Amino acid sequence: LHLVESGGGLVQPGGSLRVSCAASGFTLDYYRVGWFRQAPGKEREEVSCISTDGGSINYAESVKGRFTISRDNAKGTVYLQMNSLKPEDTAVYYCAAQPWGSCSMNTYEYKYWGQGTQVTVSS
Repeated sequence: LHLVESGGGLVQPGGSLRVSCAASGFTLDYYRVGWFRQAPGKEREEVSCISTDGGSINYAESVKGRFTISRDNAKGTVYLQMNSLKPEDTAVYYCAAQPWGSCSMNTYEYKYWGQGTQVTVSS
């Protein structure tokens, strides 16, 4: 069972990116999904999470109002739309999934993790 992130890249401050998380070998329909990020020399931190039906969503304070998490269960994909990006958003972004349950911002509550996608915000 694998998760695959895509959509990372280099963007200027103030710009936007959308990263995606898809599953290989299973469908994300019945999984809660979290996005986390890790910058060089720093610990992995929570970014956002979404419940299986999308009814429960949460964001870290640092990204509230700028990032939007969503899911398309028909496509088996979870998205993180990132707007007004700042240099401090630069990190490797990981998605994680765990069967059922409500939105969780805790890394230990997720069993399945992707390899990450690099997001760099720089002029």
